[in-house]
Amino acid sequence: MGKLIVVQFITLDGVVEDPDGSDGTPFGGWAMRFGPQGVAGDKFRLGEILETGVLLFGRRTWEHFSTLWPARDDPFSQAMNRASKAVLSTGPLDVARWSGTRQAADLDAWLDETLPERDVVVIGSGAVVAQLEAAGRVDEYRLLTFPTAVGAGRRLFPEGRLLTLLSSEQVGPASLTRYDTATATTAA
Repeated sequence: MGKLIVVQFITLDGVVEDPDGSDGTPFGGWAMRFGPQGVAGDKFRLGEILETGVLLFGRRTWEHFSTLWPARDDPFSQAMNRASKAVLSTGPLDVARWSGTRQAADLDAWLDETLPERDVVVIGSGAVVAQLEAAGRVDEYRLLTFPTAVGAGRRLFPEGRLLTLLSSEQVGPASLTRYDTATATTAA
């Protein structure tokens, strides 16, 4: 049985919206203030999951990523480009734009078909994460916390959430201000 894993860049005040500034919000770009090395590579320790699991995206995140990743050629980008991907969308979509993508029209049906065999990783995709959280389907959160508070924006847990911390480790280069990735599971 696979796990449903949500990975997010997050601020100290819980904001997950617009970490790279591509949405043009006044507070956006907070993750990029630490340089590209702060977000580069496999910070979420996905490793083998990129080969055996499926990446699930909402339409907006998939459209943004499908313009960024195919042009990159470092080892992590190659793994992202080879990974199986699904995008949740009921409208027309050019899935050929990013290799390995298929379209999923019904989230619950797709998860019921996929999770018995494979792990599913949701990257970004705030509306999808909110839907999964509301349905109690998230098994694990991997959060890369940046040492900043932006005071505005969509929060991962707008009403708060009790999580059990499984691990915490520094994952950034020593030259950066320290930030941790936390792996947590949902409280039973």
